Amino acid sequence: MLTTIKEAAAHVGQEVKLGAWLYNKRSSGKIMFLQLRDGTGFIQGVLLKNQVSPEIWEDAKKLTQESSLYVWGVVRQDERAPSGFELDVTKIEVIQVADEYPIAKKEHGVDFLMDHRHLWIRSPKQRAILNIRAEIIRAVQAFLDKHGFTRVDPPILTPSSCEGTTNLFHTKYFDEDAYLTQSGQLYMEAAAMALRKVYSFGPTFRAEKSKTRRHLIEFWMIEPEMAFVDHEESLKIQEQLLAHVVQSVLDHCQAELKTLDRDISALEKVKAPFPRITYDEAVELLHKEGFADFKWGDDFGAPHETKIAESFDRPVFITHYPTEVKAFYMKPDPNRPEVVLCADLIAPEGYGEIIGGSQRIDDPELLEKRYEAHNLPREAYQWYLDLRKYGTVPHSGFGLGLERTVAWICGLDHVRETIPFPRMLNRLYP
Repeated sequence: MLTTIKEAAAHVGQEVKLGAWLYNKRSSGKIMFLQLRDGTGFIQGVLLKNQVSPEIWEDAKKLTQESSLYVWGVVRQDERAPSGFELDVTKIEVIQVADEYPIAKKEHGVDFLMDHRHLWIRSPKQRAILNIRAEIIRAVQAFLDKHGFTRVDPPILTPSSCEGTTNLFHTKYFDEDAYLTQSGQLYMEAAAMALRKVYSFGPTFRAEKSKTRRHLIEFWMIEPEMAFVDHEESLKIQEQLLAHVVQSVLDHCQAELKTLDRDISALEKVKAPFPRITYDEAVELLHKEGFADFKWGDDFGAPHETKIAESFDRPVFITHYPTEVKAFYMKPDPNRPEVVLCADLIAPEGYGEIIGGSQRIDDPELLEKRYEAHNLPREAYQWYLDLRKYGTVPHSGFGLGLERTVAWICGLDHVRETIPFPRMLNRLYP
């Protein structure tokens, strides 16, 4: 029966059949070591010349990197093996002897590897990253499902911008203008008025001409929205969600974290509650740390977020940003209207903002004024105003950027490795 490398532990002492690819091979004349991978893991197959037919030995000699084959063998426990098991090979059946593999066992430049991204994702490190990405997605959805959220899928084609910005990808929708979504948030607010607690999970697009290690053109967002939830309660949900996600990765992805040489002691500190500082306090901290030219009302850039994060051993909330630097829908603090009830969650180790959220304006008249102040097109946003006319309630929400979260948890230098096929400023291939 065909099984997998991941299930090898359940078959110690038994003969199994694997479908695999050859990752590497070495031979000492009468013994051959086949490094095999099957998408679920890696295992070493040991082939003894005097225990197999000459035909099988010759077939094994012909195998090249990434050749595909079926392998039969007895699973043997071996503490020296990375996986704890080896396979004493009894038979192989070659499916294909692969052409010379372009990604050799040597250092390649990033551009070369990105041009061959369709092959690069087969490597142990890239496979580990994608497994951790999948675990993060699973953990997020499990947490939200457990806490009564309903998944709702917003449209990808929209008639306008969510935040009133110009960083949009334009397309024609028959005889109308349309844009690729930069957030599903506004639609989630509508869904929350129907289902109370909702979330979306899908791709979003930002036409920013940025080349930083934190930016992608296409990325994935988890966007919960909650009726009858204020700013304070939203912060608690955010920190509980992220602490759950990190713990889930620690519980289920130890092998992958080891492959990435990730310092898990930093992740083990991610426990709720998280520290909080106000925007005002963050500005004071920056002034003390040498950013004397940073003025109240400026938005934080990567160097500022990194410096703030260095003062804490876990993610930190920065709350109450100036009203003028945040989106039109964020609710001003009733006690201090020049700031809004919002927070950005900054990851440790220089990874920047991974969650942004706020309490939304629920006053119809105030939202009308914000429309006018931001010169928003009424015809595109009338439906959003309707939400405040027909049963308005206090409500809050946030967006978690998947790729930045993956980059931080994996300890990566760049977000381009956090998604199978990244879209960046100068890359649309493969």
